[in-house]
Amino acid sequence: MDSFTQIVLGIAVAEVCAGKELKNKTFLYGAILGTIPDLDVLIGLLLNPVDGVMIHRGISHSLFLFLFLSPLFGWIISKIENNKISFFKATSMVFWCLFTHVLLDMFTSWGTQILWPLETRFALKTIFVIDPLYTLPLLISVVMVWRTKDILLRKKHIIRGLLISSCYLLVSCFVKLYALNQFEKALLKQGITYSEIIVKPTAFNIILWNANVATPDAYLLGDYSLLDSQPITFTKYSKNTALESNLKGNSDFEKLKVISEGWYIVS
Repeated sequence: MDSFTQIVLGIAVAEVCAGKELKNKTFLYGAILGTIPDLDVLIGLLLNPVDGVMIHRGISHSLFLFLFLSPLFGWIISKIENNKISFFKATSMVFWCLFTHVLLDMFTSWGTQILWPLETRFALKTIFVIDPLYTLPLLISVVMVWRTKDILLRKKHIIRGLLISSCYLLVSCFVKLYALNQFEKALLKQGITYSEIIVKPTAFNIILWNANVATPDAYLLGDYSLLDSQPITFTKYSKNTALESNLKGNSDFEKLKVISEGWYIVS
């Protein structure tokens, strides 16, 4: 997800984990921890563009790294706060801020390598990387927390925001399944034989969905809206596989095939 959403989510999680001990300092720690996994983009700037894309959401979004960073940052935070928060509670806060960052990213189209060093990238593809309807409930709850001193009321506000946003994510999963079903029906009705289909939301919403359909010699692209009354149509794009021989042995091309998980066109 976008950096602003991850910062707001980090603050919300930090508040749940350590609001009683840290009070409004959860805004500082939550914002920092919610940003840390995405700092891999800075490393990517030092690499060539293909390698920069390849490492994004790799080790920086893995449980392997979080299990190492959590006690380290937990110890640092407990020392900075002069033991107002225990090492174990600070470690728990760090882990959940990092882990929820990755869980949210798993709902996007790019996904994450949460089990790095395994190469498998987990991507549910149910939400666009920027979706105001997910972010706004969290943002409102965080603002309410900032203006409230009562610990129980603060937790009530933040849990409400997390529940609403989480329910939106859950709804996006069911809407995707419905959209997938509509695409499959359209393909069946049009007599189109295909080997694979990817369905994902378009920008800023879960109303309009896009489908990429793989056939032996081409890709078909189509759109479906929950508000549509017209049948789904598909636009055909040739794979141009004959051109691939010109790229034989090209290391960047081989990496791009991995990044795209086989969904590419040579032109």
